[in-house]
Amino acid sequence: MADANASPQSRPPGAWLARVQMFAGLSPRALDQLLALVTEVRHPAGEVLFRTGDPGDRMYVIVEGRIRISREVPGMGEEALVVLGPGDCFGELAILDDAPRSADAHVHETCKLLEIRKDKLEHLLYTNRDIGYEVLWNLVRTLSARLRETTDKVTFLAVTGRFQ
Repeated sequence: MADANASPQSRPPGAWLARVQMFAGLSPRALDQLLALVTEVRHPAGEVLFRTGDPGDRMYVIVEGRIRISREVPGMGEEALVVLGPGDCFGELAILDDAPRSADAHVHETCKLLEIRKDKLEHLLYTNRDIGYEVLWNLVRTLSARLRETTDKVTFLAVTGRFQ
């Protein structure tokens, strides 16, 4: 595996996948199989990758730059939920169900992303049960941590009177 302190430009895409919680613990062989599904894409600052309600057909891993996940609040405008950076993934709910996107994804800073299409990942997970088990278990852990964080935020808002 590449040096953890290497610059994003010098670190191979597989090293980025290994850093993502959803793919943590996968064998080098499994990471290679996953890497075969990945498309590297670049997006300029200000671009919208997807909006609430769009079909969810892919997820992303951030290699460089930042992505802002937000929702439009009627009468208030955009409410940023989180700003993600290198090593973070987003759009992974699209892997679990056929529901539309639950938030907007804006390119906050010019970025390089690893894009993984749902149909390709599903095929790998169905044909290789060991990879499927590890990825789905890691996804449960990731979503559980995000749910706990959301619960903490809602509790804070309720206690401070900001949540009506």
